[in-house]
Amino acid sequence: MKIDREYLLNVVSCALAEDIGDGDITTAVSVDASVSAVGKITARKPLIVAGIPLVSAVFMQMDDALSVEVLIPDGSFACKNDIIAIVQGPAAPILTGERVALNFIQRLSGIATITAEFVKRTEGTGVQILDTRKTIPGWRLLEKYAVSMGGGTNHRFGLYDRFLFKDNHLAVGAPDLAKGIASIIKKAREYRPDCKVEVEVDTLEQLKKVLPSKPDIVLLDNFSLDDLRAAVSIAGESVFLEASGGVTLETVRDIALTGVNGISVGALTHSAPAVDIALDLELC
Repeated sequence: MKIDREYLLNVVSCALAEDIGDGDITTAVSVDASVSAVGKITARKPLIVAGIPLVSAVFMQMDDALSVEVLIPDGSFACKNDIIAIVQGPAAPILTGERVALNFIQRLSGIATITAEFVKRTEGTGVQILDTRKTIPGWRLLEKYAVSMGGGTNHRFGLYDRFLFKDNHLAVGAPDLAKGIASIIKKAREYRPDCKVEVEVDTLEQLKKVLPSKPDIVLLDNFSLDDLRAAVSIAGESVFLEASGGVTLETVRDIALTGVNGISVGALTHSAPAVDIALDLELC
């Protein structure tokens, strides 16, 4: 996945405006404009890097006299104390842009790092680790980009690119599930034939009622391991089965071994901790 450049520049501009306001008063009175420096962006713990394009955009918007050299690109592993990138040029704009640049790379590398751990825990099973819409408003594309850098698979990006009929949709739109879902899926495919159709079910009985209507994906919400295995047996290879609901690093492998095709994990974005990345500045 690539981040749209216009979107990226807009996000960075908003972040800088929020932080700087009408001026960085601390740097203004402490750092002469003639002073140059080198800033080393360094991993303080092992991690997967994500967010380099934003770091570069921050410093380029601060001052086009600054240069950014990338040593460890996005999607790559960084050991503790590895230098990820080097920014060089006038010291003042480096100091002013430092916090915003670190906010981006710490948050996104945190998402990439936890995603990579989920992927590692399911190695050899063939399952896809999927993200969700549980993202910070305004940051969705960035956070989904970070998931992809960690080896995860992007689920739908919004309400516009995939049908997902959840329990509340079905409660009001198809109270008689066996009859109603066929009509809804037919309407969906006529309305947007380019979009996949996904239906959420809570029980094996609901799964049996939905399968004849041939959705592309069935979301198995909060199924037990035994019920997940049963769902795989019932559905065979007729549909992509997505397991969801409170998935953790401790449970994800057992879920993957049931034979489902994908596991959606809200924690990739809503609970990923920022990782420890620092910018160490030296005069040059």
